[in-house]
Amino acid sequence: MPAAHTALILGAGLLGRLLAVTLARAGWRVEVAEACADARQAGGAARVAAAMLAPLAESAVTEPNVVAMGRYALPRWRELCAQLPEPVFFQQNGTLILWHRQDAREANRFEALLRATASRLSDLPVPQPLDAARLAEVEPAVAGRFTQGLYLPDEGQLDGRQLLAALLAELRRRGVPIHWGRSLTLAQAQAWQRDHPGAWVLDCRGLGARDEWPRDAAPGAGPLRGVRGEVVRLHAPDVTLQRPTRLLHPRYPIYIAPKEDHRFVIGATEIEADDRSPASVRSTLELLSAAYAVHPGFAEARILELNTECRPTLPDNLPAVRLAAPRVLQVNGLYRHGYLIAPAVHDAVVEFIQHGTRSLAARLGLTFVDERLAQELPA
Repeated sequence: MPAAHTALILGAGLLGRLLAVTLARAGWRVEVAEACADARQAGGAARVAAAMLAPLAESAVTEPNVVAMGRYALPRWRELCAQLPEPVFFQQNGTLILWHRQDAREANRFEALLRATASRLSDLPVPQPLDAARLAEVEPAVAGRFTQGLYLPDEGQLDGRQLLAALLAELRRRGVPIHWGRSLTLAQAQAWQRDHPGAWVLDCRGLGARDEWPRDAAPGAGPLRGVRGEVVRLHAPDVTLQRPTRLLHPRYPIYIAPKEDHRFVIGATEIEADDRSPASVRSTLELLSAAYAVHPGFAEARILELNTECRPTLPDNLPAVRLAAPRVLQVNGLYRHGYLIAPAVHDAVVEFIQHGTRSLAARLGLTFVDERLAQELPA
């Protein structure tokens, strides 16, 4: 096979696995190097995340280009999951926003932010206010405990762990070698590339690439930092929430993502620290107390896991793709939006690799540099 159809991917997280599967299906010879030695624990932040696909809900706290990437990604996720050899839970049942009466001011602020973004992006659905009667119809599990809410149609979620496992199964089925416990620097990957003329290196290491992410004046420059999140996983047979639910609160807004078999992923904490130590008592109490406030059935839930992870984040909290050298792409900075935007970033990278063009990146506002090096590649 020509070396031009060969790729080394650094990192077996969400984006690394997606790209490896796509290239392998296209007939490429692909290798993956992953620093984590345990395939069951690999995946970094993607293994811990709730995997909510909520561009309108996120529009209150992020930039319009991230929202646009999230809207693009929703139908793509349905396609990508359907092509995998193992089932992946995918739901597109909207998002529910709740608040207590004393937090109505926070709810008004949040709704105003949603409507402002919706006015700038014409394809976004409009948030639907719910009174007590309508709320009871949409989400019977919270009837009688909340008197108002917002319903955000079309939003979705998937089971991230099922997805990571299904992607890994596809890579194994196609004979893609994954070198577990092999931590390569970008320089080492480029040495491999010199032995495979015309091959590509795709750096998807997340925080593993922090020391090598450029800190120049170009868009998407570093430093690359970690932003800590704390997430609890519960089994709650008495809770029947039908869709991701967010509780607004000035101090500890939370999300509750219901997965299959009455399993729930609950999180919210976001701490500017590169710290993977165990979750604090305070954060855990806030998460569990807020979940109990949404549904008392969480009182009898069983705690399955309490996880912490750091999301790779650039100074502007936006993703970036950088051409570090001919056929060497660095992809990073997906922050808390990994599942939300991964298909958009994936498709933009694949377009560039296969065609040398960046039309999707330009359309979605994805930072993609360096023009000088890009012009050295054949069209």
